[in-house]
Amino acid sequence: MTTLTTQPLAPLLERLFAEADAATSPAMKTMSREERERLLRSKTEYLDFYTRLKDLWLPVSRETGALLYMLARSTRARNVVEFGTSFGISTLHLAAALRDNGGGLVISSEFEPSKVQRARAHVDQAGLADLVEIRDGDALTTLANQLPDAIDLLLLDGAKSLYNDVLSLVEARLRPGALIVADNADYSPDYLARVRAPGSGYLSVPFADDVELSIYLG
Repeated sequence: MTTLTTQPLAPLLERLFAEADAATSPAMKTMSREERERLLRSKTEYLDFYTRLKDLWLPVSRETGALLYMLARSTRARNVVEFGTSFGISTLHLAAALRDNGGGLVISSEFEPSKVQRARAHVDQAGLADLVEIRDGDALTTLANQLPDAIDLLLLDGAKSLYNDVLSLVEARLRPGALIVADNADYSPDYLARVRAPGSGYLSVPFADDVELSIYLG
């Protein structure tokens, strides 16, 4: 039995995934595919883009959530940093792993205030609030300081165009062997070029259909 598969988290996650599956975004319906693709890669319009999509859940998949839990458990992670809280589904998986590891802290960043409020409520409902700190604001500011000295796992699931910038912010604090999970990293070619480059200090492979899994070699 694990925190992930028992009360109160298991039924909460089922409800949240169902809500995410049913959610719609009026802004997304009026946005052409070309505009969406351009904005996903923009380094200057990301705040406006994700504000327009504030009603869209943008969660990790059920499989990626389980993967996050497994990776955090198998590495006995204690310190996790997450870029892009959204409504907190990925945060809950990571915090559950830390609970079952014996403790730790997930530091997560989300700039949309309505999502911060909902995510904090979900963490409270799961009984995991003592393991989670959600920072409200642009991650380029909120993750620029006051991070643990040794980060065990980094999840990149916010504005895709900023993956490389966020990695640069936290890289000095990644412990050798730390894992980096980047969701939908195909929208961040500069990030992929960095972690896949020979001699970069990373070993990286695409995983499943939408995840890039990397290890920091130090």
